[in-house]
Amino acid sequence: MERSQKDAGTIAALMIRLKEYRLPRAQRMLEKVTAGEKLADSDIEFLKRVLADGKSQRSLIERHPEFQSLASRFVDLYTDIITRALENEKAG
Repeated sequence: MERSQKDAGTIAALMIRLKEYRLPRAQRMLEKVTAGEKLADSDIEFLKRVLADGKSQRSLIERHPEFQSLASRFVDLYTDIITRALENEKAG
């Protein structure tokens, strides 16, 4: 299979995962930490998986710069969640 075809299939699968699973979960976590709540262990595991997946998909994003802005927005979203979660942990 040609790399561009494989990339297209991978990107399609990633977009479905983002839309149906990762974005809704991230939005719920953002609401939680914005309200001053702490993240559950399952939320932290989710963030670890997302970060690991992001690292493994780095070359795909580099080959397709049209998705760099989207990837950057998700990184910003997860950074915001993590920053707020850490503040909540410090607050007690």
